[in-house]
Amino acid sequence: MTSIFMRGAVLALGLFCVASHPVSAQEIVYADQGSDWNATTRTLYYTQDQGSRLIALSWMQALKQPDGTSFLADGLQRYGYLPMNGPSQGLPVGFPVTGAAPQQMVGMTCSACHTREIAVSGTRYRIDGGPALVNFHGLMVDLNTAAQAVATNAAAFDSFAKEVLGTQYKDPNSLSWLKTEFTLWAQRFDAIVKNGVPHENWGVGRLDAVGMIFNRLTGLDIGPPPSNLLVANIQPADAPVRYPFLWNAAIQDKTQWPGFAENGSDILGLARNVGEVYGVFGEFAPKKEKWSLLGYDYLAGNSVNFSGLSTLEGLIKKMGPPKFPFPVNQKLAEKGKAVFNQPGNNGCADCHGIKPGQPRLLNSTWATPLLDVGTDSRQYDILNWTAETGVMEGARIPFAHDTLGKTASSLDILTVSVANSILQYYGSKLFDLREDAQTLLAAAPSVLGDMADLPEARLPGTLQELKLAFPKSRGDNQKLMTARATDGSTNFKYESRVLQGIWATAPYLHNGSVPTLEDLLKPAAQRPTQFAVGRDYDIKKVGLAATQTGLQSTTVTTGCDQRNSGNSRCGHEFGTALPDSDKQALLEYLKTL
Repeated sequence: MTSIFMRGAVLALGLFCVASHPVSAQEIVYADQGSDWNATTRTLYYTQDQGSRLIALSWMQALKQPDGTSFLADGLQRYGYLPMNGPSQGLPVGFPVTGAAPQQMVGMTCSACHTREIAVSGTRYRIDGGPALVNFHGLMVDLNTAAQAVATNAAAFDSFAKEVLGTQYKDPNSLSWLKTEFTLWAQRFDAIVKNGVPHENWGVGRLDAVGMIFNRLTGLDIGPPPSNLLVANIQPADAPVRYPFLWNAAIQDKTQWPGFAENGSDILGLARNVGEVYGVFGEFAPKKEKWSLLGYDYLAGNSVNFSGLSTLEGLIKKMGPPKFPFPVNQKLAEKGKAVFNQPGNNGCADCHGIKPGQPRLLNSTWATPLLDVGTDSRQYDILNWTAETGVMEGARIPFAHDTLGKTASSLDILTVSVANSILQYYGSKLFDLREDAQTLLAAAPSVLGDMADLPEARLPGTLQELKLAFPKSRGDNQKLMTARATDGSTNFKYESRVLQGIWATAPYLHNGSVPTLEDLLKPAAQRPTQFAVGRDYDIKKVGLAATQTGLQSTTVTTGCDQRNSGNSRCGHEFGTALPDSDKQALLEYLKTL
């Protein structure tokens, strides 16, 4: 398969009850995010390729909406994506184009999902690194509809081919190549959209990232060629969460909403980001190779841009939390600071203050406490998915005396895919994996029976940290990702992050089930049972405005009796017993962080 063939898929999400009207605010003000964050760093953040390969640019330009207009007619702004300044091939922020014509590819980068705008009094405020308010589900479903209209209709394909091929349309070889490649791409894309994106849509600004990473990796990459599909591995991704914010992400000592991934060093950050690339359309096609000490070639057909990911992680380190751009009652905020720092359930600093975290090699970190505070539990169901291993059956789990069986934890498959790709990329720079394998086999084949002698044991300390990157369900360093004990008790822990910039990240809780910070200070039973999600902001309540005028969806929440719904507003009832005056003071202080 050529480079133009997509091997990626979605982190996907859903949307329902959507209204898409132009946002009335026209003026854009960029939030102050520190002296290191400027127009240069911002532009690089918006455009840096990370290895995602969604679709060929010429294909996307030739696809049509149901009314016959170009799929790119509005630069995807109808889904909430933000327009780029300057040449962009008609694509929005976070959709870079890579490669040379005629095989240029459209991908995604982290800014597509982690850049937001809020609207207040006719002005739009741009917040880089903020959780995007986008309809990713709508984009995926509509793109698939457009693709299937071409793939299943001869006349539509003929028109499509004329636009894509231009003067080469009359060349039978070019036409045959396009038919083969597009049909295969459309088959794979249709498989993950129809089987992985849940019918009950998730809404603006939410997605089941972990579920769709598992789906894309196990469903599209490790099956038999030419399609590489294992459709049975694709499951409805029905644990919606809010996009996290990115500032300070590099210095958390744990990451991901359930905190299952160790973090805080460059190599652990790389593991986090390689997994993200595999989830947003990265190409990955592992192949067995007996001359490799890893047993597989994880880089052939792998589109991850390791250098680009390093650049993006460096940019995240420069990105400061956004400063509140509106007036603050400083006297009231000082009172709120005292409330924030008081000990006990009415205070915040015990969980959300800045404290030293787990030391990493050459790096200091902030502590990221993991606590079960009664919030929605659905993501733990996803973390315990299993899948057929396909071509990766027998692949070694890195840093463990174990291999993948015929079926395995989806998290183990991700661990093997990410860690071994990194080990091969950096290990090959330190020693020749293939040459070492040949030498070992020639000298004493039995040597390979001792997995402790395999490559990762000889890597420097910076790469040894990879053993911390993900929990493992089997083998050495086992850290089973489960919240259910043998006695039937549960412990659904999620991360407690430092709250700098928290004012800009509504809706709240990990699953986006509470619209404002004011509502979060109410008992779960008094929080809204439904609310609109969109750009319009309420700076008094600190969060989403009750009435939305642009792209929006309606989130319907459940109570504590349905904690595993994916939409539970239950939990985190800290501060709910405070006097109203203390609550108002605390809200004012949170604006200053």
